[in-house]
Amino acid sequence: MSSDYAKQLGGKLRAIRTQQGLSLHGVEEKSQGRWKAVVVGSYERGDRAVTVQRLAELAEFYGVPVQELLPGGTPGGAAEPPPRLVLDLERLTQVPSEKAGPLQRYAATIQSQRGDYNGKVLSIRQDDLRTLAVIYDQSPSILTEQLISWGVLNPDARRAVREEDAS
Repeated sequence: MSSDYAKQLGGKLRAIRTQQGLSLHGVEEKSQGRWKAVVVGSYERGDRAVTVQRLAELAEFYGVPVQELLPGGTPGGAAEPPPRLVLDLERLTQVPSEKAGPLQRYAATIQSQRGDYNGKVLSIRQDDLRTLAVIYDQSPSILTEQLISWGVLNPDARRAVREEDAS
């Protein structure tokens, strides 16, 4: 396995792990020792080659298709991924409920479905933003600006919405 490919694969592994809110030691605990923190860390750094079998087992452990872990899944391979849409849940509590009520209920539903109660941030998908835009009776780009003005969404989200509008 080439060093660049191993590093890209490791980056995908790390992204999936962190997206699930797991530390390396958290992986070891959750897997009841099946996945050692030092081994997963070496896969993520690209220091250690991972077999196809082990990659399939890791994908199953993370609950994602194997192809999500493979580099080159984006057209052009080296394209920069769109920025993540991350809601600041702590800031959301400071927005008056008459404005933020629908968003608070939507975020609570997502947290419940995911079993994700860290209470600080919540990643949402483009589809979530489109759904929220319908709920707020606004276009996704206008809603994005509103959420940014509330301090609930990072200004980098503008780029994700522009890329979505362009496609």
